[in-house]
Amino acid sequence: MSERFINPAVSAVPPSAIRRFFDVAGTMKNAISLGVGEPDFVTPFKVRNSAIDSLLDGETSYTTNAGIQPLREEIALYLKERFGLSYSPHTETLVTVGASEAIDIAMRALVSPGDEVLIPEPCYISYGACAMFAGGTPVYVPTRAETGFELTPEDLERCITKKSRVLVLSYPNNPTGGVMPPEKLAAIAEVAVRHDLFVLSDEIYAELCYDGFRQQSIAGFPGMRERTMVISGFSKAFAMTGFRLGYLCADEPIVAAVSRIHQYTIMCASRQSQVASWSALRQGRENGYAEVVRMRESYDRRRRLTLDSFRDMGLPCFEPRGAFYTFPSIRHTGLSSEAFCDRLLTEYHVVCVPGSAFGSSGEGHIRCCYATAVDKLMEAFERIGAFLEKLKQEK
Repeated sequence: MSERFINPAVSAVPPSAIRRFFDVAGTMKNAISLGVGEPDFVTPFKVRNSAIDSLLDGETSYTTNAGIQPLREEIALYLKERFGLSYSPHTETLVTVGASEAIDIAMRALVSPGDEVLIPEPCYISYGACAMFAGGTPVYVPTRAETGFELTPEDLERCITKKSRVLVLSYPNNPTGGVMPPEKLAAIAEVAVRHDLFVLSDEIYAELCYDGFRQQSIAGFPGMRERTMVISGFSKAFAMTGFRLGYLCADEPIVAAVSRIHQYTIMCASRQSQVASWSALRQGRENGYAEVVRMRESYDRRRRLTLDSFRDMGLPCFEPRGAFYTFPSIRHTGLSSEAFCDRLLTEYHVVCVPGSAFGSSGEGHIRCCYATAVDKLMEAFERIGAFLEKLKQEK
């Protein structure tokens, strides 16, 4: 009976399709997880030490709502030097509790009941949920492996209506590892301007690109700065998932509106996380982001190993050029992505995430995170190969 008290907008959002696999894996002693989108590196020592020093110095009070000024200045400098984006650290930069909070409060600030939020899929699972929590309607725009999971202007325009308000972009992409070349991004920018769409650009994986590719921000294209919010954080490229520190940057009126929600719901991010993130950016700027480069090179080696291994075992796999995921096709097995992952977990104790968890466009694929130790990757590939052989024998 108590269900009658729950907000219908919350009831309408299904539980995460990913969580169940992790819960089952937690009961297995020898399970290997390729499911968690988390770096296997420890946060660099100097960054950790800066947080410890902050605690020892007694820095345990609130910070300003927007975040400590030195961190906001480093964020603005980082975006300028690395991506050519100019934002005021005083009025156009807000420090958040991870990129996740930034996505949530951005949706609540920009989306009114009935507005449509355009979300290319396969996509990170939080976008649609946050749109619904804000009273909006998620409209999923399909992308395909045949076109590198790139969003095309044609597919986008087919989904635009008079109610379309916000477009979410996430490149490099979770779960596919796809990227968007500048000429393709320029075409999407033209559509956004013509249809007066606001863009939430989730750039959390922007530092993790391979083969010399560099993901540009759509905020840098003509006419886009005023209609784009750049969202990022420190979890992925800086191996700081547990610090829960992100940020958003946009035109001053947009940041002021989003900050209002942040003030009332969060107040401020952890001071120690802010100090650590400031240290990560400052040290990175001084040493050429050596730690980021080291981690990226390691991911790249594992990316190639994973790609080759899947192809050798007969799983067609689009070549990802960003993030740390592969998204191989399992269509030829005849199993749904959920059934495939269920059996792989229960019979061979390997955790992968069904592509359907990321939207209907992900069906027929599985997401595998290669931010895992090489010996565990090799063992996982042996088990997956054995599972595929078993499926052949069952036919």
